[in-house]
Amino acid sequence: MQIYRYPRFNSWPDITRRPSADYSDKIETVREVMLKIREDGDAAIREYTNQFDHVDIADFKVTEAEIGDAIRIISPALKKAISIAAQNIDTFHITQKIPHRVVETMPGVKCWQKSVPIERVGLYIPGGSAPLFSTVLMLGIPAMIAGCGDVVLCTPPDPNGKIHPAILFAASICHITEIYKIGGMQAIGALAYGTESINKVDKIFGPGNSWVTAAKQFVAMSDCAIDMPAGPSEVAVMADETANPAFVAADLLSQAEHGPDSQVILITTEEQLISEVIKVMGKQLAALPRSSTASKALENSHAILVKDVEEMLGLINFYAPEHLIIATKDAAALAERISNAGSVFIGNYSPESAGDYASGTNHTLPTNGWAKSFSGIGLDSFCKKITFQEITKEGIKRLGPVIEEMAQAEQLFAHKNAATLRMK
Repeated sequence: MQIYRYPRFNSWPDITRRPSADYSDKIETVREVMLKIREDGDAAIREYTNQFDHVDIADFKVTEAEIGDAIRIISPALKKAISIAAQNIDTFHITQKIPHRVVETMPGVKCWQKSVPIERVGLYIPGGSAPLFSTVLMLGIPAMIAGCGDVVLCTPPDPNGKIHPAILFAASICHITEIYKIGGMQAIGALAYGTESINKVDKIFGPGNSWVTAAKQFVAMSDCAIDMPAGPSEVAVMADETANPAFVAADLLSQAEHGPDSQVILITTEEQLISEVIKVMGKQLAALPRSSTASKALENSHAILVKDVEEMLGLINFYAPEHLIIATKDAAALAERISNAGSVFIGNYSPESAGDYASGTNHTLPTNGWAKSFSGIGLDSFCKKITFQEITKEGIKRLGPVIEEMAQAEQLFAHKNAATLRMK
């Protein structure tokens, strides 16, 4: 980690710059793959699955027998853990279901908004070096609560043409039965355009590598909605003298092990803490199976010494991290002053991994500074809002003159006439 001491405001953009998220070198390849999938359907999917995943698959759809086998394979301990996490995620997300309320804006004029589930959604679940069965829960549960008609899951097969059993078990908890052994950008193409085997979806959710991200951005331009802009995972830790160095080091490494292009940042008022965290991080890093990945991520990462809490808050809100841990005294009070972050973890006993797995909040969050303008995934992500209005004869007599006056000022006389005729 690179250490910065008391950086000036004008240097903040440089020291908080993320690893490059430029996908321009991938766009032409993505375009070719997407066009071929749109034209050749299943044949193109098979070709790319062979080329990129090195496996020949005749039938992409996972059978009920395969799901049943996976459920039997999973250990009781993992089944219990996944089930508890699922219950917490369900408990948190179901509170976001708010009934619509009719408002009478003036006598005879009633308006309301109704939340309607997206009919068909696609979930992309990475399954390479780390099969993210937790993401199945994070996307499948709110889709289930929202009432989406069809939920389609795509995840890459292993060299034997199999899906990780934990992914299939998590899918069964979410009542997802339409599952396909398709990964990478070819999965995004299948979901966005449809093939002979897969009907296209209305919106695609889920994280992925740079190729998946580039493919999502490509289809979002004109073909299919996506959840949010995405990039490499990241965490920032705000810490003072009350922080536990071992906890801080573990939290930083928990994000660093995601990938070599991840970024972790420590912002503190205590120089001694930086030394202690770096020292203990070295010991923890040596014991990690993914230590080489984490080490590369640490090359993109920084420890920043600031003069006081106000500067710490300013720097965090400027950076807008995906995950933020506040390990300070008065952590709850400081959390109230955070305006830009995907998800906030308050106090020394709130690890970021709790949100990744089991506390109940969603771990699909905006990265790369998008937390300044995007929310993480929630129930509303799987719905669209439709507004309604009902106007009585008496209501149009009251509202009509307002419509007439405004329409005439905008020189839209057909608009005016639509109200005038009703008033007469």
